[in-house]
Amino acid sequence: MKQFLILTLLVLSIGVASAQNFAIGPRAGISQTKLSLEKGNFTPGDAEVGYHLGLFARFGGAGFYVQPEFLYSQTSGTFTFDGPTPGGNSKFTAEFNRLDIPVMVGFKLFKLFRIQAGPIASIDINSELKDAVSVVEEVDFKQASIGYQAGIGLDIGNLYLDAKYEGGLGPITDNIGEFQTDQRMNQWVFSVGFKLF
Repeated sequence: MKQFLILTLLVLSIGVASAQNFAIGPRAGISQTKLSLEKGNFTPGDAEVGYHLGLFARFGGAGFYVQPEFLYSQTSGTFTFDGPTPGGNSKFTAEFNRLDIPVMVGFKLFKLFRIQAGPIASIDINSELKDAVSVVEEVDFKQASIGYQAGIGLDIGNLYLDAKYEGGLGPITDNIGEFQTDQRMNQWVFSVGFKLF
């Protein structure tokens, strides 16, 4: 994770120094998140809506650009436990508060339309399993995870619109209670950035 952050700062520094075009500004949006549970005893629930806000920068030239972002994200996901639980409660919600650092690489087409993809590092700030019971109360959320994003964008004046899909490359936790699981986060991300300069 440290190497990813150092590489992000290095790419940003080199890009700003050499870019023909540079932009920076705030970014905010919503996401539609769904947990992926790869082991037995658990069934993922419906998609949940979350939000994110932060800053972005973009630099590049000749139709090519790099766009690092620093975003506070709040997301959640539901799942059911296929087994007996105290009080009969078998549906649970995992809530994630994290710092997301995507680094998108893309190409501009026709001066408006963009195609982009890149890695995303997520650093856990405060994640928890809400309303847990003794059967599934212990969850060891990972401090950091790596994923990917890919999508399209549209530039209209100083507004930068993005629609991206995010998938996980590693689990966000290895267990829920005494049950082993490979829990990943998949989501659709829709955001708007405003170029300040």
